[in-house]
Amino acid sequence: MTPNREDYLKLILELGGDERKVSNKQIVEGLTISGASVSEMISKLVKEGLVNHSPYQGVQLTKLGLEKASTLVRKHRLWEVFLVDHLGYSWNEVHDDAEVLEHVTSEQLEKRLDNYLQKPKFCPHGGMIPSQGKNVHEKDRKTLIDYPVGTTVSIARVLDEKELLDYLVDLGITIHEEFTITDIAAYEGPITLKNDQKKAAISYKAASTIFVDKV
Repeated sequence: MTPNREDYLKLILELGGDERKVSNKQIVEGLTISGASVSEMISKLVKEGLVNHSPYQGVQLTKLGLEKASTLVRKHRLWEVFLVDHLGYSWNEVHDDAEVLEHVTSEQLEKRLDNYLQKPKFCPHGGMIPSQGKNVHEKDRKTLIDYPVGTTVSIARVLDEKELLDYLVDLGITIHEEFTITDIAAYEGPITLKNDQKKAAISYKAASTIFVDKV
């Protein structure tokens, strides 16, 4: 399987495609590519039995697609933990190098890395790391755009996408921080968060990929 195909499967899984349909629009935004390119790749993944596609509804991983995506995500996230905990990477720096490493990680190396890291359960971005041979099933969470003004939330997981992570670092947003939503601008405008230490206005696009727990 090509790295390009693997990126699609991982993103679909991260967006909840193990349990529900993921729209082409979500994939376009997550990979920052054209709608035509997404449609073409989805057709290929359908033919290979990796996803099911419903017109105007989106795609969902098949059993085979989920197994392949889970293996890739597990390797990727283990390397992210290693890079952050042992090589001093920040959470927005790890994606590209983990992307390279996951594709050259054998089953034996994956197992030894997991043992060395003492079997971590989550990656630096809040995503779950399943046991070897198990599938990824992220906790069902709403995103920042799903809550009204006045709600206090904790940042639980963010999409593992370099531009998003750089953006959050610039805003000073980190995983597990608690904020109160103080303003939601009209027409998909920014969502303003505030706590005792900081205030930040997050774009609607970014907020739609930040998964939170209500406090």
